[in-house]
Order: sequence, then structure tokens, then C-alpha cells
Amino acid sequence: TMLHSALALCLLLVAVSSNLAIAIKKEKRPPQTLSRGWGDDITWVQTYEEGLFYAQKSKKPLMVIHHLEDCQYSQALKQVFSQNEEIQEMAQNKFIMLNLMHETTDKNLSPDGQYVPRIMFVDPSLTVRADITGRYSNRLYTYEPQDLPLCKYSQTINSGHS
Repeated sequence: TMLHSALALCLLLVAVSSNLAIAIKKEKRPPQTLSRGWGDDITWVQTYEEGLFYAQKSKKPLMVIHHLEDCQYSQALKQVFSQNEEIQEMAQNKFIMLNLMHETTDKNLSPDGQYVPRIMFVDPSLTVRADITGRYSNRLYTYEPQDLPLCKYSQTINSGHS
């Protein structure tokens, strides 16, 4: 009987641990390929067209982040953007989010040239807001890590223009 109860316990443990493994597996969200490291808890759209569609539908502005993997400035910005909870929460709740490693055909997204990192905002009426700029006159839409959070930009967009 000793062997029997030991076997029963062993089976119980196997059952519990496999159930645990299943539960853990379910909990863990797959790493998001669309985030490209900018924040896995953010719902990212895949294309500019999709972003415009959701911006119009949800009445939220679209934030388009242009970046490149091998650009140190993009990487530095990404690091701050992805690690700042306030920014992540704002991006998830207040914006439709898109990050791109290639240019779109919409010339309005590159009013002063195609450089990275570049953040453009498109309001829900699908107007590219060229008036929302960073602090650099030579590259109007670039931001450095210390320029974040973008709260004041979101307030500019979310208030005033309906």
C-alpha cells in the first residue's frame, strides 16, 4: 500500500504540474512582432492604411513612429519610449499606434524629409498634423529621449480640434 500511495501522489504531482504548465503557457503573451521593441502591451496596427482606418473609427489620433534598427538615435528613443510606464499607458489608451521601418507613399508624413527617428501625428479627421513638432528646426519631427514624454503633444491633439 505504501507503494500504491506513493504512485498515486506521483501521478497527482504530474497532473498538477502539467496543469500549471498549461496555465502558465496561456498567461504568457507571445512576443509581439508588430511592436518591434516599442512596447509589447500596446496594440500596434500593421500598416498606415489600417492606422488611418482605426483613427477615424475610434476618434483617436494616430501616432506614426518612423525608425530603423541600425540607427542609434532610433534605438535610444525606443529604449526610453518602451520603458516609460506613463508613455506606454498613453500610447495604449490615447492613440492608435504604428511604428514603421519604411516610408509610406503619403508625402504628408515627410513634410521636411525622410529621416529617423521621426514621429508624426494624424488626427481622427485624417489630417497629418505638421504643426506638432519637436524642438529641432533642422528636423522638425525628431525627438530625443529627453524630449519624451509626449504628453504635451497628445494634449495638443486631444483638445481643441474636433
